[in-house]
Amino acid sequence: MGCDGGTIPKRHELVKGPKKVEKVDKNAELAAKWKYCALSQEKLKRPIVACELGRLYNKDAIIEYLLDKSAERPNTEVVVHIRGIKDVKELNLTDNPAWEGERRNIKGDRYEDMHCAMFICPVVGLEMNGKHKFFYLQTCGCVFSERALKEVKTEICHKCGDPFQEDDLVVLNGTKEEVEKLQKAMEERRSKAKAAKKSKKSKDTKVSKTQDSAESCDLPKNISETKSTSLNGEGSSESAPGPSTSGESVKTVKAPVGPVAGSKRSIQEMKDKSETYKSLFTSHSSAKRTKDQISNWVTHTPYHF
Repeated sequence: MGCDGGTIPKRHELVKGPKKVEKVDKNAELAAKWKYCALSQEKLKRPIVACELGRLYNKDAIIEYLLDKSAERPNTEVVVHIRGIKDVKELNLTDNPAWEGERRNIKGDRYEDMHCAMFICPVVGLEMNGKHKFFYLQTCGCVFSERALKEVKTEICHKCGDPFQEDDLVVLNGTKEEVEKLQKAMEERRSKAKAAKKSKKSKDTKVSKTQDSAESCDLPKNISETKSTSLNGEGSSESAPGPSTSGESVKTVKAPVGPVAGSKRSIQEMKDKSETYKSLFTSHSSAKRTKDQISNWVTHTPYHF
């Protein structure tokens, strides 16, 4: 039973005030962005890639996502803008010599510094732990801090020597405003590439159509035909018709002795030919046989019994 003597409630038990807003630990938030993959939430390990919005991923996780987009994943909205492996860039990172790895505090008896990062800036030496702004180049994938780019102003990469422009710089794990700017720039870049691709296709189709029309309308030119027939019929020659091209001579083809090829006129009707010449052909009356002269077709098959 209990409570026979009564209870005295306190004010905080009777009056409910506003709920306290849960504060996110900044160190934990920075560690989640700079030490873990944005898609698989696993620890970052080489090879590491970055998208056009500046998020960090493990390359293996991106490849698995692209191979099977239908699989259920907790953070698929983070990689909706990634259409293929060309939309990400593999980063050329510089290792931190002070990084001892995960095995340094196995027993748990050592202080673990949350701000110690795996990678540093190759120019200034700042650790890539989220306290300083870092950029990567879309041309070569090298990573530098903002301080290095301001102190050493150049249009050539400090690490590999490739040229770059200001538009090639992408902020890693930037703020919401910076991410929105990067998204607008990405959409403009993709729309320009789409328009250029369409114009190129239209140009190719126009060129192919003009070529086809030119080939269909192209007629043979400079056709020369020479015909010469002698009274005896031995010197007849005719040049083969065809298109005249540069460096090619017109070939002449000699006609065979006898009637001109393609002529429907009979030789026996030609008055300028002699009778002896006409008798050479089967159409002459001397070559024709009567019914008595024509013998039946007989086959002899010997049988031996």
